[in-house]
Amino acid sequence: MRINPELCVRCRGEYNLCGLAYCPILVNNRAFRRIKPLEGKTGVDGSSPPSVMVGRLGYPKVRVYPATPPIHGSTDWLEEPKAWLSMRLEDFLTSRLTLIRGSTVFNINDPRNPPRQLHEIQVMAISSRPVDTELTLAKPIKGNVTFNEQEPPIGPSAPLRNLKLSTTPQPARAVEKAYSDIDMRASDAAWMLYSSGIDVHVISRLMSIGAIGRGRARRLVPTRWSITAIDEEVSSRLINEVKDYPELGEYRVYVRRSSNNLFLGILAPHTWLYEWSELWWPGSTWNNWGSEPVVEIDSEGYWGRDTYPSIGGCYYAARLAAAEALHSMRRQAAVILLREIYPGFNIPVGVWFVRENVRAMFKGEYASFSSLDEALKFAAGQLKLPLAKWASRSYVLRRLREARLL
Repeated sequence: MRINPELCVRCRGEYNLCGLAYCPILVNNRAFRRIKPLEGKTGVDGSSPPSVMVGRLGYPKVRVYPATPPIHGSTDWLEEPKAWLSMRLEDFLTSRLTLIRGSTVFNINDPRNPPRQLHEIQVMAISSRPVDTELTLAKPIKGNVTFNEQEPPIGPSAPLRNLKLSTTPQPARAVEKAYSDIDMRASDAAWMLYSSGIDVHVISRLMSIGAIGRGRARRLVPTRWSITAIDEEVSSRLINEVKDYPELGEYRVYVRRSSNNLFLGILAPHTWLYEWSELWWPGSTWNNWGSEPVVEIDSEGYWGRDTYPSIGGCYYAARLAAAEALHSMRRQAAVILLREIYPGFNIPVGVWFVRENVRAMFKGEYASFSSLDEALKFAAGQLKLPLAKWASRSYVLRRLREARLL
């Protein structure tokens, strides 16, 4: 996307005249100022939040990236999605790009008997507090960064020569139990951790680095896979409990706007049904050159689904947030979730953005209605896309309308 420089001169990062949800000049400059002193150097010393990423290229041999910013102190917010949600998008991007990664290769089965370096990375990864970490790199740091739809963005990398932990990692009691219990299945460990108050963002890191699961079955899991696996596992268990609750007694519509995105949720009196829709407007991340909005929809009935949703990991991230909301209400309902993405939101930031926004949406106010038609009329007034373009493809809406005729 090319931006008219005259707009930049007039805006200077203040008014978003280009339509983007963040100022690319400020992001680049701020990240550059923090990383520039390190470029060309072969080491970084700081407090890791902790942060570890596992890649997928070369599978079953994968790259593991322990990371730290070049600062000491309280850096835990660099790995807290709830904290990211309250930040301006440009500040979030700038902060994440200061995480310098050391790259080292392991076989996915190495966690069964981890070599020294992998063991140290695991010890760092299970800590509940920042760990003073020194990365010695085999090559100079360069400014390459990582963006994708699943994972949060992260800063430049270089091959790792040595990792040194200067402080003793302090894992939460539940995390220490899951790490040391080599007879507990990974799915059971994930549920135990979640039930103990450990957020799914942390649990996915533990799964990714091979820190949970039966000893002989532990393995490294690419971060993008572990994120979706934990969202799916935890939400499935929550949904099984939600199905025992009475049906919601009214129609509810929730709305949240954030960074050129609109999130809309409809809860309807019915047994469990679920649908996630994304409405990408021209000029947004995955519809950069189109002339019309693109609508993607995936859904499931009462018994779930047995295929991976084509819409990707956001499906399960949003499903987790919806299941959490119903679980806290002690109610069962049909759930329709829509995300409308507008021009200006044109960089992938990870599925955390969906999960945390839908969580926040369900914690906010809602409009209550006695009929489906009233709820849909209200929802139509919130969306830019004509409701009919979505409704004609909605599986859950069709099921709800059929139920009214019975």
